[in-house]
Amino acid sequence: MSLALYGHPFSSYTQKVLIALYENATPFEFRVIGPDSPHAADWLRRWPLRKFPLLVDGARDVAETSIIIEYLQLTHPGPVRLLPADPMAALDVRFLDRFFDLHVMTPVQRAVDGALSGDAARRAEGEIYAAQKLDLAYAWLDAQLARRTWAAGEDFTLADCAAAPSLFYADWTHRIPVELATLRAYRERLLTRPSFARAVEEARPYRPLFPLGAPERD
Repeated sequence: MSLALYGHPFSSYTQKVLIALYENATPFEFRVIGPDSPHAADWLRRWPLRKFPLLVDGARDVAETSIIIEYLQLTHPGPVRLLPADPMAALDVRFLDRFFDLHVMTPVQRAVDGALSGDAARRAEGEIYAAQKLDLAYAWLDAQLARRTWAAGEDFTLADCAAAPSLFYADWTHRIPVELATLRAYRERLLTRPSFARAVEEARPYRPLFPLGAPERD
């Protein structure tokens, strides 16, 4: 059985794994989960926590994006190594991966959840929370990325797989300030990376789903 990925093209965490798959041209079947999806029942049977993406490799189900990407490197390696061989360098990559998921994407999700609630107070609270947290994350990242091409240095890694969708939706939620030129330039480089550019294009039809309003850019 070939690899199968359960997820949705507009999901940031699905995109994170898609980037890894596209980087190495890894063959897989994309089983999109949405209204009336024929794959929904099988996805829920395999992973009742109702989170995606989920990778299926034969009899093995692999959940959680960072674990999925490490699993792919171990079992379906390609020319692009997304975790460095050096343990200390790999630790730096894993830290940045966690930073983008926890300190960029999580505040975005708080704002999105508030908007989806339909409650004006919850929406306002979510947007304020996201702005405060993202301003802190943006400032740290702008300094961290100085003189780097990619998140951890000159090589594209797991950290960049996490960064691309996180910064994509974060900038829609709370714009990266113009004075943080290093971070803005990094986001632009991510958008031109073929693997992420492909994920962005595949998700384009779903932009009306973004409850904070998808901007006319990117």
